[in-house]
Amino acid sequence: QVQLVESGGGLVQAGGSLRLSCTASGSSFSSMAMAWFRQAPGKEREFVAAISWSGSNTYYADSVKGRFIISRDNAKNTMTTVYLQMNSLKPGDTAVYYCAADFRDPPADWVSEYDYWGQGTQVTVSS
Repeated sequence: QVQLVESGGGLVQAGGSLRLSCTASGSSFSSMAMAWFRQAPGKEREFVAAISWSGSNTYYADSVKGRFIISRDNAKNTMTTVYLQMNSLKPGDTAVYYCAADFRDPPADWVSEYDYWGQGTQVTVSS
């Protein structure tokens, strides 16, 4: 059984930082690209960042480049953890953040490509 579980969301003031975590259970995830998407109220889900299965390559949306950092830990054979370090947060970053996984390499930046999704974690940035 494969499962993605996000954590780390919360309320933070503008300019602050949060670190999101996504734990992926199942041996296949160590060979899958992982990504973060977000969805604000009334808007479509959008790409935030992605990382290749090895962790060697990372990709970012222009809106978060230079502020967010994606990383991963494949150390455990049956569990992979992906992180999203979010710095200099803005009210426009407020959204539900979702973790996703896919075998495509390099990873895609569109929603329909991803087969596995977490339940999401809320990030709220106050002004």
